[in-house]
Amino acid sequence: MLALTDFSSRLIAWQRIHGRHELPWQNTRDAYRIWLSEIMLQQTQVSTVIPYYARFLERFPTVTALADAPIDDVMALWAGLGYYSRARNLHRCAQVVAHEHGGRFPQTVDELAMLPGIGRSTAAAIASFAFGARATILDGNVKRVLARVFGIEGFPGAKKVENAMWTLAESLLPDAANKDEVTAYTQGLMDLGATLCVRGKPDCARCPFASDCVAKVEGRQRELPAARPKKAVPTRKTWMLILKDGDSILLQKRPSIGIWGGLWSLPEAADEAALADVAQRLGADEHLQRLAPLSHAFTHFKLDIEPRLGEARNAPRDLMDTETVWASLAKIDAYGVPAPVRKLLDALTGSLI
Repeated sequence: MLALTDFSSRLIAWQRIHGRHELPWQNTRDAYRIWLSEIMLQQTQVSTVIPYYARFLERFPTVTALADAPIDDVMALWAGLGYYSRARNLHRCAQVVAHEHGGRFPQTVDELAMLPGIGRSTAAAIASFAFGARATILDGNVKRVLARVFGIEGFPGAKKVENAMWTLAESLLPDAANKDEVTAYTQGLMDLGATLCVRGKPDCARCPFASDCVAKVEGRQRELPAARPKKAVPTRKTWMLILKDGDSILLQKRPSIGIWGGLWSLPEAADEAALADVAQRLGADEHLQRLAPLSHAFTHFKLDIEPRLGEARNAPRDLMDTETVWASLAKIDAYGVPAPVRKLLDALTGSLI
């Protein structure tokens, strides 16, 4: 097995030359910018995050600006990035930092981990990048690197395996008091997993650990880390109503808990008959036009959507409140709309041109 004392020094040397150094959230100790990037990067690729990160900073340049913004503004900017609980926690965390910490992020891992939406690994990353703390990270990229280099068996998401990885990761931390070295090591772990030690075809030829990596030596790159035990992915079905009134459509705000929590979506029902009742209550014409169905994959299930298009004939205006609005299709960007609903509306807009 690779000597533990050699791992950190070799990784730091590699990161200095071959790591990523020009990402928008690098080369700064600004805890707000680092925190924002770390939350956005959870289960999301860098290329996807970069434009969202730029738009958020333009709209909310400080944690106080984010804390004082309406949640609808935050959700609208987040729309399409997925995992919407992150956006709600982002807003709550900003409020806690702004109002309970004087607008400054706490500097220790334990204090950071107490904030909304910040777990153990994210807290460590923020502490390392913003404050140079000697802290252990263990995100998906790091788990993959450790599993391959050290030949760790078992699914990394299993508690026993994850605990073993935490212990190993902590033992690998450099002892250096130099904050820049600690930051380079943490960034190096992320960079190695994101650029070379990737899921599909790892670039072992350029890896600094190729000669010692268990997976490389034994030809087990595809086996390590072990895949999540397969489970049947259930399918759910819903019927959605696109109710038009001129160039506007009816949107309803979803509950804060559950899928698409806090976003604006379309009226929906569990079956065709129930949707017809919803349409009648909302004053739609009796005839609902069948549109092309759409499927959307979540982490744990697949959602099949049956969209129906209706014209508003006698829409009762007393239904309008803070949870129901008529939104112009031309200004739909002002609302946080889930990605599949946006696809339905974009298709509808295209058909009307």
